[in-house]
Amino acid sequence: MTIADTHPNMQSAPQSAKEIGDAWSKMVARRRLYTGIGLVILLAAFVSSVRFADESNAGHFFERLPHLFDFVSWLIPKDWADVYRALFDLPSPNGANGAGGEEFNFPLGRVYVWGDFYVPEYFELMIVTINIALVSTIVGFVFAVPLAFFAARNLSPSHPVRLIAKRIMELLRAFPEIVIAGLFSAILSIGPIAAIIAVGLHTIGALGKLFYEVIENIDMKPDEGMRAVGASWTERVRFAALPQVLPNFMSYALLRLEINVRASTIIGAVGGGGIGEELKLAISRGFGAKTMALMLLLFATIIVVDQFSAWLRRRLIGEHAFLLQH
Repeated sequence: MTIADTHPNMQSAPQSAKEIGDAWSKMVARRRLYTGIGLVILLAAFVSSVRFADESNAGHFFERLPHLFDFVSWLIPKDWADVYRALFDLPSPNGANGAGGEEFNFPLGRVYVWGDFYVPEYFELMIVTINIALVSTIVGFVFAVPLAFFAARNLSPSHPVRLIAKRIMELLRAFPEIVIAGLFSAILSIGPIAAIIAVGLHTIGALGKLFYEVIENIDMKPDEGMRAVGASWTERVRFAALPQVLPNFMSYALLRLEINVRASTIIGAVGGGGIGEELKLAISRGFGAKTMALMLLLFATIIVVDQFSAWLRRRLIGEHAFLLQH
């Protein structure tokens, strides 16, 4: 008697492996077929949608496609020195004797502070934009911190309070800042106040979500110790939880400040004040030198804010926290 006779399953083992391989090949082929069919359907739907949109569009997208960069060419200044003059409100020879109209009236935007000392118009508008972002971030931080502790699963006083806090934050971040700014501009008139409210409300919802997720991951042993000595909920939050999460809170707040600088610029286009409104006007009127000056100033400001924010976050959290991520 052989081993195969005593173990008949050994004879079917190779056949079973072959069947498994065949089944696997069939399954892969079937998946590839389904994927190909899906891609073909998706491509057909995309082409049909584009053709429908092109036929519905009075400008006919495909016919105008060769002229895509015409708009960019309109914004290229004829004299690149005018970009520097527009940035610092210096007179331009292209605007001498009233020639060029508003396109070259750079000195008219000067904001005089004392005597002949003035702040260039675009720098003043950039300061307004930064102030909108800064005030909005501070307001959002102040209101997001208590809401986050109410919404955190491990520290919320009660389940209904937690649900209400989470729904409030979801509502605040459900609408883009530009929609809220448009609403408040209609109510409060055009200006920075509407922008501060819009960005601040969205910041509360966005920071609140980030904050309560940080709180839910803290070490609960200090909280257990505070409970053991009869500490109130406020004392547990203040002495057990807050010291653990505050560095991360500050890091997220600084990151949000960077985002709010960009958001404040966009909101300016709908009447929120700051540099965004002037940028919109310069682009719509085809003022190349002013447009380039505004874009360079905005680009430089965002770089400075990003670098300062990154440096400050490293100082608050510690260099080791960044080294562990690499």
